[in-house]
Amino acid sequence: MIEGVHPTALVDSKATLGAGVRIGAFAVVGPEATLGAGAEIGHHCVLEGRVEIGERVTVGHGSLLGGRPQDLKFRDDTPSGVRIGADTTIREYVTVHRATSAGGWTEIGRECLIMVMSHVAHDCRIGDGVIVINFAGITGHCEIGERATIGGYAGLVPFTRVGAYAYVGGWSRVNADVPPYVLAEGNPAAAHGINVIGLRRAGISAADRRLLQDAYRLLYRSGLSPRRAVERMREELPAAPLVNDLLDFIAGARRGICRAGSGPELDDESSATATPESESV
Repeated sequence: MIEGVHPTALVDSKATLGAGVRIGAFAVVGPEATLGAGAEIGHHCVLEGRVEIGERVTVGHGSLLGGRPQDLKFRDDTPSGVRIGADTTIREYVTVHRATSAGGWTEIGRECLIMVMSHVAHDCRIGDGVIVINFAGITGHCEIGERATIGGYAGLVPFTRVGAYAYVGGWSRVNADVPPYVLAEGNPAAAHGINVIGLRRAGISAADRRLLQDAYRLLYRSGLSPRRAVERMREELPAAPLVNDLLDFIAGARRGICRAGSGPELDDESSATATPESESV
């Protein structure tokens, strides 16, 4: 018996277990699984196919990692897998499916929190520090930037992107890309301002937050087309890293970006009211 492994767990002899790994009752760990030091697998979990779990990752009871993707074109002999970065927490009954292409990976970054009953589909790429709230559905080939938050019961259609530090509200239907730093919600999801609270918590300076609010006004409150708004941003705003990231994201939006939501326009800091768009920086 391996220390830390419950006697009822089925752990293939070819699986690689790091020091201090703990595996709960009735868990199933396949031959291609690799578990980093200090990882903890809950009761009744299943790890199948190529699953690489980083150090100190916690997987809640009943979760399935590396399952067959829900893609009718997928062939069972395709060598693909799931990678999960160090210090990430996967809560109970989460499903994460392996990629569909040979050599491909469904990837979840470091220090993420994937809450109860959420689903991460094949070929998704989730950045470091992302939070996915209960019952959210991340469909195939989606990309979520670092420290973004996906609200409960939100659904992303395939190939959509959510930028870094963005916040998608609960019950939202995301059918277009959500730019970095933006707060979006609704069905379909629409932009309602800059995620000031998230940026402040992340240590983004007040000057940079104001600059992003200026960029937001040009993009969503000026009445300009996205193409013309981008031109204005390049003409009028400093070439700061956060603004450049926003411009690069918009340029790569194959599905377009989410539309503007209804709400008051922020004219200046002194007239700001307590709305997500205009919250004090």
